[in-house]
Amino acid sequence: MIVQACLNGARPGDFHPRLPLTAAAMAGDGAACVAAGAAELHIHPRGPSGQESLAAVDTTIAAVRLACPGTLVGVSTGAWIENDEKRTRDSIAAWNELPDYASVNLSEADAPAVMKLLRHRGIGIEAGLASVADAKRFVSLPDYQRVLRILIEIEEQDLGIAREVADGIAAVLDRAGIGRAILLHGFDATVWPFVELAHQRRWSTRVGLEDGKHLADGTTASDNAALVAAAVAIFRTVSSS
Repeated sequence: MIVQACLNGARPGDFHPRLPLTAAAMAGDGAACVAAGAAELHIHPRGPSGQESLAAVDTTIAAVRLACPGTLVGVSTGAWIENDEKRTRDSIAAWNELPDYASVNLSEADAPAVMKLLRHRGIGIEAGLASVADAKRFVSLPDYQRVLRILIEIEEQDLGIAREVADGIAAVLDRAGIGRAILLHGFDATVWPFVELAHQRRWSTRVGLEDGKHLADGTTASDNAALVAAAVAIFRTVSSS
């Protein structure tokens, strides 16, 4: 079980004053998160304009690796980033500084092709499942066991509904005999309930400004490292009981 730090996601610059949007900022922020207990980093590289960009992966990965030696670093391949399937695949094929893994959303039409390309390049895959339909599609793929881990990532804000969706996804994975690690995370209102749930189920989790800016008590976190420290404290406290 690990706590992964998700540094920025698709959040706009005004979401939080400490949202890292440059390679240097992500490197410094990543180092602070690792010091706070994060085992891995998940980042969305940004271009000069501050917009997400798969073309910015080389520069960003190089900077983060220099600041966080030995830490696994992953990126997103979300279809919205390039908004074009060919450009997405061409960008991945052109990477020189390879991330350790990349997340792929099974809700996206081109997910199987992106996964095949990542395997060809030797990049680990985090299979992102946001619905039962995503889970069923995932286990229907011929190479579904060849992933680094499964992300159960729930965006529903009603906690009851979110729990039902997460349970439904887990049931599909159980029936298929999935033997891969699972990372569960929520979004905004469900971040902390899902940190607790992940630890109860002995799954991994993630926190960071991509998923939400508030601590469990509702106050705004000072930065990503504060979110990570709070999640790590939950994992350590429950583990020692």
